[in-house]
Amino acid sequence: MIEQAAVRLQGVAHRTPLDLSTTFSRLSGREVWLKHENLQKTGSFKLRGAYNRILTLSPEDKAKGVIAASAGNHAQGVAYGASAAGIPATIVMPEGAPLSKVSATRSYGARVVLSGISYDEAYQKAKEIQEQTGATFVHAFDDPEVIAGQGTIGLEILEEIEPEVVVAPIGGGGLVAGLATAIKGRNPRIKVIGIQAAGAPAMYLSKRAGSWQEIIQVDTIADGIAVKKPGQLTFQIINDLVDEIVTVTDEEIAQAILMLLERGKTIVEGAGAVGVAALLAGKLPFSGRTAIVLSGGNIDVNMVATIINRGLSKAGRRLRFRTILVDKPGSLQKLLELIAGTRANVISITHDRTRPTLTYTQAEVILELETQDNQHIGEILAILQNNHYQVEIVS
Repeated sequence: MIEQAAVRLQGVAHRTPLDLSTTFSRLSGREVWLKHENLQKTGSFKLRGAYNRILTLSPEDKAKGVIAASAGNHAQGVAYGASAAGIPATIVMPEGAPLSKVSATRSYGARVVLSGISYDEAYQKAKEIQEQTGATFVHAFDDPEVIAGQGTIGLEILEEIEPEVVVAPIGGGGLVAGLATAIKGRNPRIKVIGIQAAGAPAMYLSKRAGSWQEIIQVDTIADGIAVKKPGQLTFQIINDLVDEIVTVTDEEIAQAILMLLERGKTIVEGAGAVGVAALLAGKLPFSGRTAIVLSGGNIDVNMVATIINRGLSKAGRRLRFRTILVDKPGSLQKLLELIAGTRANVISITHDRTRPTLTYTQAEVILELETQDNQHIGEILAILQNNHYQVEIVS
């Protein structure tokens, strides 16, 4: 089925780059290759499975259209595929889905319905609409043709390198199930590792228990893999073929997003970063040449800004503090000259003499500085204190 899917997807899905990363190879002590599905059409691997499923529909099914539930990436894949096939599509997305993904799905011509706070609630709404309309449900992961479409990534990897380890994210399990089927079918010795967010570990728990498990709630920045109920079919494949599943925290995911952006010049979403997160956290079992699937790049710009700012603060590259000055000419200049001597760069200044807690001879100043590292911040704070400034660090 996977080889047939590869033929169907020719000229439709991009053959995405598989690049050797010298940065992550050096940091991890292993040869690391990155499979850039973040550069796929619609910004995610999901196009492969969705389009492959749509191409198998009968003329009668096409006339009734398709419906799907998705946190965003599968939505865009189905919407794109339906548009290309000239059939109507309805996509049900969680109410909290990133606006960028909602907007992109609508731009492909699909009708978008927002319902529920998670993928699973959106799924229930989609099934209700399906019963009313008779449209074909295109499942995000628990469908043989969808799994086969995702498995074409594995064929592409094997055509370019001989990995010893292949790593990919798991939400419902369609991607890893397809990868494992493709890779183990060609070379059973290659290890396949799935990565889940610690806040959405349904498949991880299922693998450990040896039986399908459902979780009550999910809580992760990796919205693309925030799934309470993994696939029944995907679980069977993963339980048989996937060698290990590990989890990563949101902090580790955020660090990986920032590292990929700054060091790799690559934008990925939370789900797309979990493989690199596990690599940087030293959580990947097995060693040797490793291929990591960057599954998608559809991240909200507001989330990017939050991750950058928090990451810079954690790394000691931002300092924001409050202090009180005597409200007279030259006081602010004196403080800024002191800051200039520390080699810190001033990003912003807020000067306020109207706060009720101040006396009539005081002014509050909040400074945000660009700094080198945490040691540099310590030196700046020591200099300020030695010059009798009372400093309060603010977030």
